[in-house]
Amino acid sequence: SQELCRALEQDHVKLQMAKETVEQRTQELRKEGELLHKNLEQQMSLNRDEERSCQMLPALPEKKMVFKGLVTNKEDTNKLMLTPLIRYPLLGGSALITFEKAEVAQRIIEVKEHMVELSYGEELEELDRCRVRVQAAPVDILLPSALEMRLTQNSRSILVSDLPSLGIAEEALLDKLELFFSKTKNGGGEVESREFLDGSGQVVLTFVQDGVAELLIARGHIQVPVGKGKYKLKISPCMSGDITNLQLQPCRCPRTVLLSGIPDVLGEEPMRDALEIHFQKASRGGGEVDTLAYVPAGQQRVAVFTEDAG
Repeated sequence: SQELCRALEQDHVKLQMAKETVEQRTQELRKEGELLHKNLEQQMSLNRDEERSCQMLPALPEKKMVFKGLVTNKEDTNKLMLTPLIRYPLLGGSALITFEKAEVAQRIIEVKEHMVELSYGEELEELDRCRVRVQAAPVDILLPSALEMRLTQNSRSILVSDLPSLGIAEEALLDKLELFFSKTKNGGGEVESREFLDGSGQVVLTFVQDGVAELLIARGHIQVPVGKGKYKLKISPCMSGDITNLQLQPCRCPRTVLLSGIPDVLGEEPMRDALEIHFQKASRGGGEVDTLAYVPAGQQRVAVFTEDAG
């Protein structure tokens, strides 16, 4: 009977240990379940934020568009169109000349070296047959070929657009907007900062408290008194973008030529005229000049390249 009691006690100990093991595992599984649930909630929250960000994009300030006859391939419909402004340093003793036709620029580049006659004008009466030697080279610039951006929404800011053109100072208009949007009866709150976006005619207002911007954005438009009238202003989310990937590729300007080695023997305007006269003559391989910029020796300027609409 003693042996039976010892056996029962051992079984009881084993059962107790097994019970504790099961309870411990149950606690671990419960914690894992809670962690999984928390992670799932966070992921769903992130997904909602991403969906909200995507939904907000169409609410950006409206722009007036018109169809001009351009038809693109179907796969191009989701591409972002960029209009780059490329700044190109132009050193002293050089010039940029753009011809109306690309084949003229190519001929000038192939010759490489040109003798430009300066025997005209009052400044060079004594130097009847004066010539200067200049070098011609192609112009290569870097253009963006791929661009990736990450858009984020500022939860306490709004973008105010469709502002009236009343001829009043920017600071005065900012004061009127801050005064209106700082009042709770207008759906606003205390304004932390206000600023005009450069060249856009739009204003960014940032509020001190959370939730104010969201309610205003939901309204979409709001009537604001400015001067003697009331104007319907558009309220949009304030989006900011960070470039996450930018790829560049070299691009040759087909109609533009870089002239270098130009000596400082004439005033700026007479030298510019002499260069244009020389390079528009067909007998010297030239052609009609679209534009020419000349920088005298000892100076430096920046040329701005835009998209060639021609």
